[in-house]
Order: sequence, then structure tokens, then C-alpha cells
Amino acid sequence: MKNSRTIKVDYLARVEGEGGLLVKVKNNKVTEAKFNIFEPPRFFEAFLRGRRFTEAPDITARICGICPVAYQMSSVHAMERACGVNIGGQLRELRRLLYCGEWIESHTLHVFMLHAPDFLGYQDAIEMAKDYPDVVTNALKLKKIGNEIVTLLGGREIHPINVKVGGFYKLPTGTEMESLVEKLKWAIEASRDAIKLTATFDFPDFERDYEFVSLRHPDEYPFNSGRIVSNKGLDIPQEEFLNHFEELHVEHSTSLHSVVKKRGGYYTGPIARYNNNFDRLPAEAQKAALEAGLGEFCNNPFKSIIVRSVELLFACYEALRIVEGYDPSNKPSVEVPPRKATAYGASEAPRGMLFHQYRIDDEGIIQDARIVPPTSQNQKVIEEDLFEFVSDNIKLPQDDLTWKCEQIVRNYDPCISCSCHFLKLKIERE
Repeated sequence: MKNSRTIKVDYLARVEGEGGLLVKVKNNKVTEAKFNIFEPPRFFEAFLRGRRFTEAPDITARICGICPVAYQMSSVHAMERACGVNIGGQLRELRRLLYCGEWIESHTLHVFMLHAPDFLGYQDAIEMAKDYPDVVTNALKLKKIGNEIVTLLGGREIHPINVKVGGFYKLPTGTEMESLVEKLKWAIEASRDAIKLTATFDFPDFERDYEFVSLRHPDEYPFNSGRIVSNKGLDIPQEEFLNHFEELHVEHSTSLHSVVKKRGGYYTGPIARYNNNFDRLPAEAQKAALEAGLGEFCNNPFKSIIVRSVELLFACYEALRIVEGYDPSNKPSVEVPPRKATAYGASEAPRGMLFHQYRIDDEGIIQDARIVPPTSQNQKVIEEDLFEFVSDNIKLPQDDLTWKCEQIVRNYDPCISCSCHFLKLKIERE
């Protein structure tokens, strides 16, 4: 066994966006582990400055084609909070339904198309489909149901246009909502099958002492509201996010590393939500999780594929509940007059907690904006996982170790393009 070796992947496959990884070993000890994000910054915060507060949902929805709803809704919640308006009742329910659609399509994509090939030994889902045609076919059908929900409420599958500050521009008809009922009943059973399938995978014995950060609501599994909590005692309102978290620039990444002040990296995403909110899952989802061997607390990032499948089941149940209780006679929105304020909005994107901060003037013009996406929050923890895993498995053959390192990154379903939108530029001149 060589004392020095390097694991380098220039372009990671089966992730959204472009990134790479680099792990260096010297004298059988890991000296460096980097999750390289080299996509150019996209400066969405700068695009928002000078625009009316009502434009924020349409601009932020363009940040990501996979999780536009979370970006859109985080901005909407922030603007409504700034203007002193609280949206409740059916409009709030429909926003949860829109989230369900996004979670269904995103979790399905990741579980079956991006992540499952790692566990089943295939290079991609196309190769996997030769041996698992029914699994891939059902996954495509399941993802399509998520797409249909987003289209119905958002106006189109990608970058929704029907969401506005105060509600929606247009609401679905009763007939349109009824058309989803049987599809969602099928989706519930398909999600159960996903849990059963992923529970059979072979998982490395890998656990660390993570700080799991997510939203937590008094009564429901979190989508778009709640306090920010962690398993290590953090429990704060959303407006205190920047008092407890900070973003740091590292040389090898065009995404900032987010850390808990004085504590370091933290983990956000499905496992964090699950661990902090297991008691908020419906009984059916809790039962399925326990039968899959998860327990009420999961500390193995490789098992995130099972947790995503449990959240997929939850999203299908929640969507069916909202669809069956729909009343088409309600108004699509309420008025939201602007006022001078600084406000905050956090929601749970499929990949983890997403934070927005805006400052608007008394005419509703955005003076400043700040967005902290899930991938930049997870980047430090991903690198720590790489460091620890390679340290513990240094004797694995090079190809096997490289495969596992790539899999570690995919455990987090990173949305790399989302994370490359903000960068502090410092120029020193002599």
C-alpha cells in the first residue's frame, strides 16, 4: 500500500451543477479534503437590489430549476413579514401543497436517478434501468406527479410564475384538484416501495457527531415556517439567524462555507429535519421509517436515501390531505402594502434549510438582499465527512475509495449552481 495517494474527481457525476473533489493522503494520513465548487458566482442578491418587493418571487425562482419553490416562498414569506401580513387558512395550505410537489419531484429524482446507482453498482440510471426497469419507470411516473402539482399551483413545472406576495395569481378549479387524488394514492404506495427498496441497500458503518439544523414547527413537519433548531440546543426565531451563523470564504470554492459561530460546520437537509422533527411526521411515515430500521434518530449520512424516501411518503400524504380538503371558492390572494422594514424568511428546500434576508424602503424597493442556500451550509460538513471517511478506510483500493468519496458528496444531494450566487470580492493593490 502506498503511503501517499491522491483522490481527484474533476467533475462529479449525478449532481446538479459542476464541482469536483480532491483528497490528499501522505504517510497514510489525510492531509487535505476539498469539495471544490468552481462555478462562477451568479450575483442574484445584486439583481434584487433596486427592484420592487413584489418582483422578488419571480427573480428568486430563477435561481434553481430543481427547487425554485423554496427560493420563491422564502422570499414571499420575508416580504409579507416585512409588510406585517400573515397568510393563513387555505392559502397557507396551498403553499404547503406547492412544497409537496417540489419535494416529490426533487426527492424522486435524487433517490432513483442520482443516488440509487451508487448503492446498486451502476454508473447511471440508464444503465440501472436495464436491470430495474419497473423501479425506473415508477420513479418517472412519481416524479411526473410532483411536476403536475407544481404546474397546477405554480403555473409551470420549472421557475413557477403563479406565486405572488400575498398568495397566488390564480387558484386551481375543484376538478383540477380532484384529478390528483387517485394519482396521489398511487404515489403513496410507490413511496412505500421506495422506502422498502432503499432499506435493503448496503450502508457503510459511518457516523459522526453532527449538529443537525432545521426548522421546527409546533404542529407540523416543517416546510415554510417554524423556529430554527438543532440537536445541540439551538432554538431561535428566524430573524436571529445571522446572530448565530456566519459565512466564510475559502479559496477553493465560489460558494461560502456557513458555520455555527464558535462551533463550526453543521448539517442541514432531510436527515436534519427527520432528527429534529420525527414526532411531527404522520403515524404512517413514522411506522415506515421504523420498519426500515432508521430509528427516531439517524446519524449515518449514507442512509439519507432512506430518509428522503420517508419524506417522499410524507409529502404524498400531506398533498393528498390538502387536495381532499380544497375549497375552490376562496380568493387567490390578499393585499400586501409595502412598508420600510428588514425581514427574514426561511424554508425547507428539498436539500435543506434556505435563508433569505431583505431590506426594503417605504415604497417597497429592495435596498439589500442576502440568500444562504443549503449547499453552502453543508459544504464544510461534506469536506469533514470526506476527511473522516478516507481516514477510516485508507486501505480500500483506489477505485473503491474514489467511488465512496463521490457517494459522500451525493449523500447531500448538492445543488451546486444554487450555492454560487454570492461572493465577497477583496482586491489588494499596491
